[in-house]
Amino acid sequence: MKSSFEGAVRAARHLTTCAVAALAITAGATSAVAQDRDKVTIGYAISKSGPNAGGADMTVTPNYELWIAEVNAAGGLKMPDGSQLPIEVVAYDDRSSAEEVVRAVERLATQDKVDFILPPWGTGFNLAVAPLMAKFGYPHLAGAAVTDKASDFVKRWDTSFWFMGGSADYVSAFTDILVAEREAGRINDKIAMISVADGFGIDLVKAARPSFEAAGFDIAYDKTFPPQTSDFATIVGEASNSEADTFVAFTYPPHTFALTKQAKVASFNPPVFYLGVGAGFPIYPKIAGGSVEGTMSLGGIDPNNKLNAEYRNKHQEVVGRAPDYWGSVLIYASLQILEQAIERVGLDKAAVAEEISTGTFSTVLGAQTRLENNQLRAINWVGQWQDGQFVAVSKDGGNGTAAVKLPKPDWE
Repeated sequence: MKSSFEGAVRAARHLTTCAVAALAITAGATSAVAQDRDKVTIGYAISKSGPNAGGADMTVTPNYELWIAEVNAAGGLKMPDGSQLPIEVVAYDDRSSAEEVVRAVERLATQDKVDFILPPWGTGFNLAVAPLMAKFGYPHLAGAAVTDKASDFVKRWDTSFWFMGGSADYVSAFTDILVAEREAGRINDKIAMISVADGFGIDLVKAARPSFEAAGFDIAYDKTFPPQTSDFATIVGEASNSEADTFVAFTYPPHTFALTKQAKVASFNPPVFYLGVGAGFPIYPKIAGGSVEGTMSLGGIDPNNKLNAEYRNKHQEVVGRAPDYWGSVLIYASLQILEQAIERVGLDKAAVAEEISTGTFSTVLGAQTRLENNQLRAINWVGQWQDGQFVAVSKDGGNGTAAVKLPKPDWE
């Protein structure tokens, strides 16, 4: 079974490479993919190059390839009449460009005429393609996007679905932890906060400022930086001079990794060290030179969750590396929901969207997974590295989470 899956994954990657090459050679040409019923065509535009490639390659692309490989190895997507149709992939490299991802999604809808379109990686890119997905009637399973606008989008586009929650959810849970730590006398009331000037950072910092201030914290340092920033030495120095016991960075992986390395060099080690996307990646301990204990971020897992453990083992076996500790399982669950909706109602996009909105599904998140107002709410909001794992934490622990451990130990 392993070799079958690995072969299918390699085939999926080959199809992706071919599609990217075709796009480069025949830009503006209509795809010759036949829209018959001996297969189901699924398309996506994903960052395979540029600054977003690392995040996409960790959280999204491997799960697309894993799921497609599994489905095809089992004979294809099941239809309501009991037949099965294999998946054919049309994939493009959006080159980490919002303009490219919009063009690619429009091409998938109007020229390739694929049956379903899977979403891109990143909050900004999902916000960019949301109107197009709705315009062409595709269910938009936004699995790698954090936004407080999700409810507004659902009202506007009833075929949009949001699997990562909103900024206020993550910030509120984190604020509760900070309040408990302050009351316990382990941190002061000062916060140093930085954010990337992109959809993800803008949305989170917009929620964080009022949440922190309402809880009585002083935002002693508040800095926004351009997405292309790679040198954080000045920012680290200024944050350190703020005398804040809490450092918060709403960042994408390149920034998260650079910040970690430069914080170590500068011996910047506040009691609370909270980073953005990338801190929950399996490679983060290597980026940090093994010195990750106590670092916090979004997400986290329950190590004792059997379904999650089985998924992680399968990902490791087939993809060749572990999934991340936050978005990966949400992406995979969204694909399972899509698969089961198709099995129940067929390939009509509107019917599939309605089933996703109202149905109950068996996923790696649980046997009774369902969306509330087109949004997944059963999510871990705060995670922390503890004893080599990035676990979900809360101020009290329990219900599948561990108790938070602060202050953060010194860098090794």
